[in-house]
Amino acid sequence: MIKVVSDSSTLYSVNEAKQNHLDVRPLFITVNNKSYKELEEITTEQLVHLIEEGAVPTTSQPAIGDVVEMYEQYPNDEIINITLADGLSGAYQSACMAKSMVDHEENITVINSRTLCGPQRYLVDVAVKLAQAGKTKDEIVNEIEALIETSTSFLIPKDFDYLVRGGRLSPLAGKIGGLVKIVPILTLAEDGTRLDKFATKRTFKKAIQSICEALIEKGVNEDYKIYITHAFDEQLATDAKEIIIKKIENADTELMLLTPAFTTQGGPGCISIQVIKKHDLLK
Repeated sequence: MIKVVSDSSTLYSVNEAKQNHLDVRPLFITVNNKSYKELEEITTEQLVHLIEEGAVPTTSQPAIGDVVEMYEQYPNDEIINITLADGLSGAYQSACMAKSMVDHEENITVINSRTLCGPQRYLVDVAVKLAQAGKTKDEIVNEIEALIETSTSFLIPKDFDYLVRGGRLSPLAGKIGGLVKIVPILTLAEDGTRLDKFATKRTFKKAIQSICEALIEKGVNEDYKIYITHAFDEQLATDAKEIIIKKIENADTELMLLTPAFTTQGGPGCISIQVIKKHDLLK
């Protein structure tokens, strides 16, 4: 049998993953010197409240021991682990290290998704469907690798401080940006290792419109899945969706709440727009 596994960057909790024939291990959030498994021991709403009270959280990849334990649950299966983008997290490296620590490492394939959140969730869903359809591990890996090439991600933060803290902006640029109220847009680099500056706009509406123009230029249409994820600001995400469905004909959109880890990285209120081409099995 083939078992698809991943991490909570898929926006799946452990129980939700099981219901979808997956196995995931949570990323960790550290707040006030205490570590929590996201979606298991802390929710996005709870984290936002802690941040509002002055907490400064940090994140880390799933514990290697947890990943080893996950692998060891499937000693007789072929395992495909589709991880959060290498470079944005240590999840890929941990998955590879854990692989070397088990007896059946030759049965484990680790894929660097080069993405996160919505598109990563889509990749694991497709991998499960392919396995259920009787595809071989090599066939599944090849199809997943092809889908990875179609993914694009944009981030609009609400608070510059989180970008400054994460090294995405200099303190001076962050201070000036906050004063002039510009809306920065970051895009995930093609290799998935970093966020690059895409553009700055004067309003949120213009920022979403510029993202739509970039997506249309890329060829995004009804054959793509568009994820609109937010860090506890559903109204802003809904506003983004309304703009997108007006600009991209027959856009297939889905609104989702970001996990605590990505709320920590992008800051409360951030909005992410991500796309990935649909696979025939999930159309």
